Amino acid sequence: MGKILIISGLEARRISLQTVLNFMGEHCDCALPEQGPEYLVKDGPYACVLLDAECRELNDNLLRQYPAQPFVMVGSDGFEHQGNLVGILPEPVTYPQLTQMLHRCQEYLQRRPNVGGAVHNKTKLFRSLIGKSSGVQLVRHMIEQVAPTDANVLVLGESGTGKEVVARNVHYLSNRREGPFIPVNCGAIPGELLESELFGHEKGAFTGAVSARKGRFELAESGTLFLDEIGDMPLQMQVKLLRVLQERSYERVGGTKPIQCDVRVIAATHRDLESMISEGKFREDLYYRLNVFPIDSPPLRERKEDIPLLLQELVSRALSESGRSIRFTEGALKSLMEHHWAGNVRELSNLVERLLILYPDKVVDIGDLPHKYQHLQADNYEPEYPEELLEREAINALFGGFSDDDEDTAVDDNTVAVAQESELNGQSQALPEQGLNLKEYLAELEVSLISQALEQQEWVVARAAEVLGMRRTTLVEKMRKYGMNKGEE
Repeated sequence: MGKILIISGLEARRISLQTVLNFMGEHCDCALPEQGPEYLVKDGPYACVLLDAECRELNDNLLRQYPAQPFVMVGSDGFEHQGNLVGILPEPVTYPQLTQMLHRCQEYLQRRPNVGGAVHNKTKLFRSLIGKSSGVQLVRHMIEQVAPTDANVLVLGESGTGKEVVARNVHYLSNRREGPFIPVNCGAIPGELLESELFGHEKGAFTGAVSARKGRFELAESGTLFLDEIGDMPLQMQVKLLRVLQERSYERVGGTKPIQCDVRVIAATHRDLESMISEGKFREDLYYRLNVFPIDSPPLRERKEDIPLLLQELVSRALSESGRSIRFTEGALKSLMEHHWAGNVRELSNLVERLLILYPDKVVDIGDLPHKYQHLQADNYEPEYPEELLEREAINALFGGFSDDDEDTAVDDNTVAVAQESELNGQSQALPEQGLNLKEYLAELEVSLISQALEQQEWVVARAAEVLGMRRTTLVEKMRKYGMNKGEE
C-alpha cells in the first residue's frame, strides 16, 4: 500500500512494529522522534505514520504541521482519534487491529479533496456530475476506478438520472478516449431492425439493402458502445449480443465473414434485470457478462442537497447558450428541495427551461413556481403605493390610460378635460372648503360619463367606447370594475 513510517524513541517498539509490517509484506522506515520531521519532509506523505504515544508534544506538532498525512498512535488509549489522527493502536498490537488502521489511512488519502487525475480532466468530467452528496461522490469514485480498465459496465438508475452522462465520462477517462463513443437506444429500434443496426448488413441481405452498411459495433471500433435501455432488447438479440461479448467477433446480416471487434460495452437500464431474469424476459448469462462493474446513478430525491448546485449549472448553461438567466430566492430553493422529482435531473432541467421563458432575467420566488413545486407557504406580498401615485394613475385611467412615459402630458390634458366637462355641465370648479377625495371624485365622474355614453348609444358598447375615445376592451373592463350592467342605475 506504499511506504510506512515508524516514529518511536523505544527501540523494542520500533523493531516489533517493523517485524509485523515486514511479515505483512509492507515496506517501512524507522525514525527517532527528533528525525520524524526530516523524514516527512523528504519522503512524505507516507501511506501511514505510526507515532509513539510517549512523545505527546512532538506528536501534537506533527499532527498540526502535516494535515495531509494520516497518523496512527501506538501504545496508549489516552488519545482520541480525530482529523489526521485516524486511530489508536493499543499494545500488544494485533494483526486485525493493524490492518484496520492501515485501511483507515488508505481511505484518508484516497478521499482527500483534489486527489486523483489531472485537475483539468476532473473539471471536465465533473461538469456533468454536479453535486457534493455522498451518492454523487461515490459515482465519481467508481468511474475513476473502472475507467482505465476494459471491464464491461452496467449503469443502473431511474429515468432522467443521467446514465448516459456516467457512460460518457467512463469513456472520457478511459484509454479509449481518442476512439468513438457510439450510443444506441435499444428500446427505440424495432426488434427486427436491431440486428442490422448493431452488426450492419451486406448488400442484398434483405429487401431494401441496396448497399452494404456498417453497424454500430463496427463504428465503435477502438472506442465505446453504449447500449441504453438494454432491458428492452428482445431475447433473440440478447443471444447474439452474448456471443459477441464472449467471442469478440460478429458477422454482418447476410454475411459469412467474421469481423473481429475491439469495443468496450457499457449498458444501462432503469429496469430491474434480476426480476426480469426470474420472469424469463432477460438472459441470466448476458446479465452477468454485462454486470461486471455496476454503477448506481442515484435519484435526485436522494441527493436534494445537490439541487442548488444543479440549478446554478443549468442557469449558467442557459446564459451561455441563449443569453437569458434567472435567479432563485432562498424560499424557492427550499421549496424545490422538498419536491419528489419523479423525473429526476431531466425534470429539473425542463423546469428551468420553462422558468426562463416565463421570467427571463428575473428573480423567481415560491409563488412564481408551478403549483406542483410549491411545497412551502408563498409570501403573498401586496404592494402599497403612495396616494399621489394612485391619484395620478386614476386620472390617467379615466382619460385614456396614458403610460408613465406620458404622465406629465396626461395630467395636463386630463386637467383640461375635467375643466371642459365642468364647463359643459355649468358647474363651478371651486374647491369646497372642507376639501374632497380626489380619487373618489374622479371615479364618480368616470362612472357618470360612462353611463351617459352608454345611454346615448343605447348600450352598444362599441359605439360608447368610440364616443369616449377608448378601446372597446378598455370600456368593458371599466364596466366590469364598476359593476355596470344594462338596466342598473
